[in-house]
Amino acid sequence: MVLLLNLVLVAGLVAVGLTAHSLAVLAEGGDCLLDAAGVIVALLAIRVPARFPRRPDGHPAATGIAALVNGGWLLLLELIVAGAAVSRLVSGTPGVEGLPMLVASGIAALVMTAGALVLHGDASDESEGRDLSVAAVLLDTAADAAAAAGTAAAGGVILATGGWNWLDPAVALAIAVVVASQALVLIRKVAGRLRAT
Repeated sequence: MVLLLNLVLVAGLVAVGLTAHSLAVLAEGGDCLLDAAGVIVALLAIRVPARFPRRPDGHPAATGIAALVNGGWLLLLELIVAGAAVSRLVSGTPGVEGLPMLVASGIAALVMTAGALVLHGDASDESEGRDLSVAAVLLDTAADAAAAAGTAAAGGVILATGGWNWLDPAVALAIAVVVASQALVLIRKVAGRLRAT
């Protein structure tokens, strides 16, 4: 279900990001594309046959590797977004259309929140050994919902002021820093668990 939500959002966000000249909305679309790939990797890892190595908690070792791949992809994307945002802040931000940002990102925030709720319901409590690949996708989906809400808010401000275009790359940069720090935490956690097996 989350895979389908991500695929539907990719086309809409990229189209709106291009027409509205919004780096933040384009970053959301790129993130949703990587999320779709991450969900596929997580699903494949969960479906690994029993003959493959398992961790002491009973989960296949492949789920930890899938979580590591997802965290790495997310970190790489956020570094790219941060670089583009800094470039726009330094060289000047082109005109950004606030209404498409507000509408598209508002819808994306609602869809990603629904996806996070679905994933949260599928994940058991960490004390019971939550599957790392599902935890990685859940973290990314929740981060996407927050990023989309922040982008929608920036779109609303740009629309209301008619010219605070610098908010677009500023929000993109803030989101990139927060999500990249969470990705680093996840990568360290997963690497620690993989070394322990």
